[in-house]
Amino acid sequence: MGLSYDKLWKLLIDKKMSAADLRKAINVAPNTMTKMRQDQIVSLAVLMKICDELDCDFGDIVSYIQ
Repeated sequence: MGLSYDKLWKLLIDKKMSAADLRKAINVAPNTMTKMRQDQIVSLAVLMKICDELDCDFGDIVSYIQ
């Protein structure tokens, strides 16, 4: 059981945006993006910032894996 951020990385590709660009736009630490690359849990506040920046919903960036 866990999370996957694969949808986020695909969405960034579709929007022609790098993870570094997103990180700078939402003003989070590099280690936060590293956690996401490793499918680790990040705060809800970070996910909300991402959704606001990319104009999407949680389901568009995160998948729950059983």
